[in-house]
Amino acid sequence: MNLLLIILGLVLLVIGGEFLIRASVGLSFKLKLSKLVIGMTIVSFATSAPELLVSLQAALDGVSDIALGNIIGSNIANIGLVLAITAIISPLNIDREFYKLNWPMLMFMSFALYFFLSNDHMLSGLEGVILFTALVMFLFLLIRDSRKKTKANIVEEVDERLALVSNFKIVIWLIIGAAGLYFGSEWLVYGSKGLAKAIGISDYAISVTVIAIGTSVPELAASVIAALKKEKALSLGNLIGSNIFNIASVLGLTAIIKPIAVESPKILSTNIFWMIGFAAVLIPLVFLGKRFSIGRKKGLLLFVAYLVFIGFAFS
Repeated sequence: MNLLLIILGLVLLVIGGEFLIRASVGLSFKLKLSKLVIGMTIVSFATSAPELLVSLQAALDGVSDIALGNIIGSNIANIGLVLAITAIISPLNIDREFYKLNWPMLMFMSFALYFFLSNDHMLSGLEGVILFTALVMFLFLLIRDSRKKTKANIVEEVDERLALVSNFKIVIWLIIGAAGLYFGSEWLVYGSKGLAKAIGISDYAISVTVIAIGTSVPELAASVIAALKKEKALSLGNLIGSNIFNIASVLGLTAIIKPIAVESPKILSTNIFWMIGFAAVLIPLVFLGKRFSIGRKKGLLLFVAYLVFIGFAFS
């Protein structure tokens, strides 16, 4: 029963997230926002909605381990699973500018999260405000920089057909999206707590593996399909952006609503260092061997490291 709730919860999160993205983009066009702003802010926030609802639901239920494990695990999975498998299928060419702004910001957010959590074993409302404010400043710089250079890949992600959607459809999509995210997060957290108790492992181990992989599945599926079709595959910049949003938006907003306590000792003793390590290793991977490219060997290395992480998570 618990496993069924987890599966149903993940399915509802995927459906709810998709409808929320459509509704958000459609509404943004109605408000006359540019495609660049929609792609870099509205779509990014909507894409993080499943993680936000899961972490918020977990924090409100008093299961802080799931709230933190979900994000730490998702950030690790985005690099060790999504990026790795995509690179194994089809080598990724790296934008020379990704390490000038996106990567330093990811490292800053990662270390800021570690500092806030290790300081008093709590992510407080004030610290949540600091993380979210840093995200707003980062987006301002990113949009200003992108307007100068006209980032085509960001603009391409926004479906222009959604500008023609009726207000009625947008409302229906918002209702479906909100319902899917609410019930999906509720069932996922409830099922995860039950499964952890039934098989005798911690809530944190479930959240950093099962839940984290589950919330990364849509991005993984889309990236693999694009790679197999030899279409424009995953953008490393967008993946880094997703990890930044997970920390600053998801954990930041969750902490503002309900402070998140560190309960599992593994969070600060091992797993947050895995998250920082997976982020840090991107720079040597980009410059070693074939420069500005992450090919099959590098992807396989990341994937093996991810399997090692999964092994330690259950030990």
